[in-house]
Amino acid sequence: MNQVINKNTVANQTAVNKQSQQPPSQSPMSDEVPIKTWIGLFGAMLGAFMAVLDIQITNSSLQQISGALGASTDEGSWISTSYLVAEIVTIPLTGWLSQVFSVRWYLVVNSILFIIFSLCCAFATSLGEMIVFRAGQGFTGGVLIPMAFTIVLTTLPPAKQSIGLAMFSVTATFAPSIGPTIGGWLTDNFSWQYNFYLNIIPGILLVAIVLYAIDPQPLQLNRLKGGDWLGIVSMAIGLGSLEVILEEGERWDWFGSKTIRQLSIVAAIFLTLFFWIELTRKRPFINLRLLIRRNFGIASIAGLALGLGLYGTVYIIPLYLGQIQDYSPQQIGEVIMWSGVPQLFLIPFVPKLMQRFDPRWMAAVGFGIFAISCFMNSTMTHYTAIQELKWSQLVRALGQPLMILPLSSIATANIEKEQAGSASGLFNMARNLGGSVGIAALDTLLTRREQFHSERLGEAITSYSPRTQQRIDQMTQFFISQGADPSTAHNEALQSIANVIRREAYVMAYNDCFYFMAIALLVCGVALLFTKKVKGGSTGGAH
Repeated sequence: MNQVINKNTVANQTAVNKQSQQPPSQSPMSDEVPIKTWIGLFGAMLGAFMAVLDIQITNSSLQQISGALGASTDEGSWISTSYLVAEIVTIPLTGWLSQVFSVRWYLVVNSILFIIFSLCCAFATSLGEMIVFRAGQGFTGGVLIPMAFTIVLTTLPPAKQSIGLAMFSVTATFAPSIGPTIGGWLTDNFSWQYNFYLNIIPGILLVAIVLYAIDPQPLQLNRLKGGDWLGIVSMAIGLGSLEVILEEGERWDWFGSKTIRQLSIVAAIFLTLFFWIELTRKRPFINLRLLIRRNFGIASIAGLALGLGLYGTVYIIPLYLGQIQDYSPQQIGEVIMWSGVPQLFLIPFVPKLMQRFDPRWMAAVGFGIFAISCFMNSTMTHYTAIQELKWSQLVRALGQPLMILPLSSIATANIEKEQAGSASGLFNMARNLGGSVGIAALDTLLTRREQFHSERLGEAITSYSPRTQQRIDQMTQFFISQGADPSTAHNEALQSIANVIRREAYVMAYNDCFYFMAIALLVCGVALLFTKKVKGGSTGGAH
């Protein structure tokens, strides 16, 4: 009898032990996330916000920075290019390097270096120094963006990942929108150096949060010996060359420049080598095979269009306002702000909407709303200013939160936890690359369409037209009344008319740029409807 009782006791104890050993996902409490995890996630998002902000914050004060360093406008463009080249190279590397050095120390070291390089930028005394320090910012800041995305996928249960991705969407959509506003205000009221001082306090807070909330993990330095170094080098050279081509191509007359032709050959060779290595190697540093998964592949293509829309509008609108309306950096920031601030109030509602509506349709609607805002800007005149632009900016603010969070959910659906680093690197690289490709395309389109419209307007306005001749006579008399002799007055009248023609040609070219962005966004919005259905409210990945 005692033996039977003992056997039952052992059996019951075994059952209890087995039950206690069930994985956390089987427990109804598994969806609860410790406050320490949320604090760590907030720190990661703060880092990503700083890094994305730094892409745009200097653009509104690029002229002032270039002038202070004794550089021309063309030379000053390298202040932005060096940051973007370094960032696009480091983003794909982040997943592998964070495993080698551990997430905690990889974030801490890069955050500290980011602060140091920011201070160095503020104290730079020459263009060469600024380019080197901005590249350092790009190398270290580029780590912060994908790491925030990776931490969402690896630390939060599927049911909570939509909240984490909502936080990430603030960095992805709000930061580019508010960057010119902050940069313009700091430059006008203090000096351009404060664009870099701005990183100090948040950077220190980021380091403190990571040290407190991110658990230490063992380093895996042995992985450096068997690292995919040929793939890494080919990727760095190929992507770096491509980024320089995209950023400087229009200024260097594209393939009319020997340098661009040489860089194009280098990019083609090394990117081809990179793809071949990563697709054939047993242990690649980044898993490119994720791109053949329907959801991830289509979402990554849509990410290119998202980058085009986010960075393209923030590039084109300040360009228009500065050239046509002669706005100061602070005034330009006030216009851009209308698409930024409202997002802070809209983004918290998106995870709830995803629980009720299909993320595919939400993303498609978001892309459609963004496209509508671009169509609204495609009918501008030279009178269009803040009062007219703020309405399209508000529409844009409504669409952007509906784009990034559902799109991230579609991309990461059923992504395994061990693939989170690769998925994060590829998805974020697609968005940034879309911004670079888009800005290069918009820059070229703007130049070409301005030439086209100038020629058409010039054909319509000839000296043989009675109305044109009447206008020339009126303006000549005006300049004579201002004290000019008849010959000088006549030349000034002709120059004034030429300036008007060029102004109108540029306005029409800006309209064409917005039309181009609207079509690209619409096409990608429709493409998202062909992805597989994912469960609303969670990514379904990182199990």
